[in-house]
Amino acid sequence: MYLDNKSNLEIEMSQTSGQGHQGRSSLRPPEAVAGNFGEFHLLQGISDRRDTHKLQQSAVLPSGQCVIHTDGFVPVRQEDGHSFSMVNILRGKTNSANLTERSPLLRFSQDDSITYMTLHDPSFVGGEEPWDNSSLDLERRYRLGSEVNSLSLSRSSSTEKSDPLDNLNLRFRFTSSMKCCFRISKTITIFTIVVLCSLFFSMYPDRDNPWRMLAVSSTESFSMNLTNFRDNALLRLQVGGPFTGGMTDPNNQEYILIQVEQTEQPGQRRRRTQQVIHNWTVPLHSERSDQILVTKTFEMLSSDPIIITIQAFLQDNEVVPLSMTHQSLYVTVETQVAIAGIILAGVYVLIIFEIVHRTLAAMLGSLAALAALAIIGDRPSLVTVVEWIDYETLALLFGMMVLVAIFSETGFFDYCAVKAYQLSRGRVWPMIIILCLIAAILSAFLDNVTTMMLFTPVTIRLCEVLNLDPRHVLIAEVIFTNIGGAATAVGDPPNVIIVSNQGLRKEGIDFASFTGYMFLGICIVLFTSFPFLRMLYWNKKLYNRESIEIVELKHEILVWRQTAQRINPASREETAVKCLLMQKVLNLESLLRKMMKTFQRQISQEDKNWEQNIQELQKKHRITDKVLLVKCVSVLAVVIFMFFLNSFVPSIHLDLGWIAVLGALWLLVLADIQDFEIILHRVEWATLLFFAGLFVLMEALAQLQLIDYIGEQTALLIKAVPEDQRLAIAIILVMWVSALASSLIDNIPFTATMIPVLINLSQDVDVNLPVKPLIFALAMGACLGGNGTLIGASANVVCAGIAEQHGYGFSFVEFFKLGFPMMIMTCMIAMCYLLATHIGLGWNM
Repeated sequence: MYLDNKSNLEIEMSQTSGQGHQGRSSLRPPEAVAGNFGEFHLLQGISDRRDTHKLQQSAVLPSGQCVIHTDGFVPVRQEDGHSFSMVNILRGKTNSANLTERSPLLRFSQDDSITYMTLHDPSFVGGEEPWDNSSLDLERRYRLGSEVNSLSLSRSSSTEKSDPLDNLNLRFRFTSSMKCCFRISKTITIFTIVVLCSLFFSMYPDRDNPWRMLAVSSTESFSMNLTNFRDNALLRLQVGGPFTGGMTDPNNQEYILIQVEQTEQPGQRRRRTQQVIHNWTVPLHSERSDQILVTKTFEMLSSDPIIITIQAFLQDNEVVPLSMTHQSLYVTVETQVAIAGIILAGVYVLIIFEIVHRTLAAMLGSLAALAALAIIGDRPSLVTVVEWIDYETLALLFGMMVLVAIFSETGFFDYCAVKAYQLSRGRVWPMIIILCLIAAILSAFLDNVTTMMLFTPVTIRLCEVLNLDPRHVLIAEVIFTNIGGAATAVGDPPNVIIVSNQGLRKEGIDFASFTGYMFLGICIVLFTSFPFLRMLYWNKKLYNRESIEIVELKHEILVWRQTAQRINPASREETAVKCLLMQKVLNLESLLRKMMKTFQRQISQEDKNWEQNIQELQKKHRITDKVLLVKCVSVLAVVIFMFFLNSFVPSIHLDLGWIAVLGALWLLVLADIQDFEIILHRVEWATLLFFAGLFVLMEALAQLQLIDYIGEQTALLIKAVPEDQRLAIAIILVMWVSALASSLIDNIPFTATMIPVLINLSQDVDVNLPVKPLIFALAMGACLGGNGTLIGASANVVCAGIAEQHGYGFSFVEFFKLGFPMMIMTCMIAMCYLLATHIGLGWNM
C-alpha cells in the first residue's frame, strides 16, 4: 500500500449515525478526523502501479466509528488511554484472519481507547524473510515502538508530560546548530589566518638583491665586502655560471672557489677576536655552455662585515663569466623546515577532511608559504612568483582539455564504450583489466596527463552504459597510468629529468639503458599488481548505481519520512497519522532491502544476454558527427605524433605545451566552433588554478629548504650504515624516501634536488657507492609514489577534476584507501627487483 501526497482530497471518510457521538463528547467529531487526512490518499500496488482506488464506505459499522478501508492492514491495538502496546509492532506480521477489506483503520472503543491499523503489504513479507526472524527489522520496530509508546494520547496526561517529538525536534535543532556553529567557526578561523598572512606578507618589502655580473680567471679574483649584516643571521649566496650541476668530472680539475670570511671583533660577548671561514667549491663544465644556478647558505657570527672572495682554478688563462647575488635570512634552516612542514601539513588537513576545495587549499598554502618567506626576509616579487608557475604543464592541460571537449561532441566516447563492452564479452573485470592495461601502455609513451585526459571521458561513458560506478574504475585506471609511465624515459616527468641530466649521461644512464632497465622492472610490477587490485576491490560494489525503480523508492521513503517529521501531534488523530507514516517508512524500507538484494543478485551474475545488449547499445550509442570525428582524429593524431617526435628529434623546438595549444587552435578552426562559451565551460579551470597554486606552494617550500633538508638527511643516514650493507640500505632508503616524499609533495622538484645529492654521495670516497642503483631507486620511488595520495601525481588531479565535472568526483580519502595500498605493494615489488638486480646479480656498471 502506498500513501501518496496530493493537493486534492481523495479520502472518503464515512461515519454512521450521530448516536454514537453522544457518549464521546470528549472526542473530536469525525469531520475533524477527516480533516487531518486531507492531504493523503491510498494507492494500491508497488511503485509501478499508481492507479488510485477510492475507498468504499463500510456496510455495517458500529455507531461512532470513522473508517478508512484498505488491504493487508495489521492492527496495533491501544488498550488503554496512556500508552501503546508494542507487541504487534515488534511482532510485525500478526494474525489477520479476522481482518477484511472493510476492517477499519481507526476504531474508537467504548473506553475511549483507540485502535491503530498499520500500513502493511504482505506481498513483500513472505516466508523467505519474515519480520519475526529479522533482527534488523526487530530493532527498528523496537525503536518505532519505543517512540510511539512514548506518545501519550490520554487527555489527562497530555498537558502534564512533554511531547517526545519536541525532544526529537530539539535534538534535530541542536544538530543543525552544531553544524552551523562549525561552519561559522571554520570560516572565521580560515579568514583570520588569511588576514594574518596577508598582513605579514605586506609588512616586509620584496628582497632587493640585484645580480652582480663579474668575471674571474686563474690570475684575477673577485672580492666584495658586505656590511649592515644582522646578528645571528644566515647568508645565502646564489651564483650562476657554466657549472656541472653537482657532477664532478675526475679528468676535469677546473673549479671555482668561493670563500666567505667574517671576523668578530672583541666586545661584550667575546673577549678575543674570532674568525670564521667557509669554503665552497663549485666544479666548472668543460664546454662552458650551460648556465646553472647554485645556492648555498652560511651561518654567520655577528653583524660584523663579511668578505666574499671568488677565485677560479683553470688550466689556462681563460676568463669565466659569473653572476652572483646574496640574501640575509633571519631564521635558521631547522626553523624554516619546521615552518614548511607545518604549512604542508595544514594543506593536507584541508584537503583530506574536505574543509575547503582542494584548489582553495593550494591557494591558502601558497599564501602561507609566501608570508613565511616574507617573515624570514626572503619575500619574492610578483614577477618571481609568476615565474615559479610551470606554464608548459598548464598549456598542455588547457590544450588537451579543448581537444577533448570538441572530441566529445562526435559521440566517439560512447562508441568506444560499447566496443570495450563487446571486447570484454559483457564481463566487468576483464573490461577493467583491458582498460587499465591500455592506459598503462599508452602512458609509457605519452604523458600521464594526456592519457587520463583521453581515457576519463571514455571510462565514464562506459560505466554509465553498463550501470557501473565510474569512481572505482577511474581510480584503478589512474593508478596503472602512473605505473606504466615509469616504464620509459618519456612516460613521467622525473624520468625525463633524469635522462636529460648531462652528468648522468656520462655515467651511462641514457635513453636506451634507462628505458631497458625500467621497462623490465615495471612489467613485473604491472602484472603482479592486477591480482592485488582484484583483492582490494573484492568487497567493492562496482554496481552501486541502482535501477530507476530503486531510486524512485528511495526518494519516496525520503518524502514520507520528511512528511512524518513535519507533523507535530497536537491531537490523537494527528498522532495516529504520524504513527501510520512512520510505519509506512518501515514497510517501504523493508521492500527496498528486498529489491536491493534481488538487484545485486541479478547484476552479480554473468551477463548471459551480452550479445543482445550490445546490439541494443549499438543502436542507441552511435557516432553522431562523422565529419567532425574525421577532423578530431586527424588533429589528435598529429598532436600525438608530435609528442613522440619531440622526445627523439631535438631539432623540433616545440615543447609539449606548445604542441597541445597549437593542436587545439587547429581543431577550433577546422571544427568552425561558433559558440565558444560551450567549449570554455568544459575546461577544468579549477584544475588549472589548482596546479598553479601547487607550483607556487612547492617552490616556496623549496625556498624554505624543505626539499634540501630531506636530501641531506637521507645522505647522512646512508653514511651512517656499515660499508658491507651500505648499497642495499641506500637502495631501500632512497626508494622509500622518494616514494613517500613524492606522495606528499611534487615529484618534479624533489627529483631535481635529489639528483645532485645522489651524485655527490656516489663520488664521496668515504661512501663509495655506484650511482646507477641510486638513480634507478630514485626513479622507481618518485614515479610509483604518485599513487599514494590524490595530489601525489598530476594525472590524479586531472582525473578527479574531470570526474567531478561529470558528477562522479571522488575525495582524497576515497583515493587514499585504494591508492596507498597499491603504492606500498608496487614499491615492495620494485624494491625486490632493485635488490635482486644490483645486489644479487651485480648490475651496477
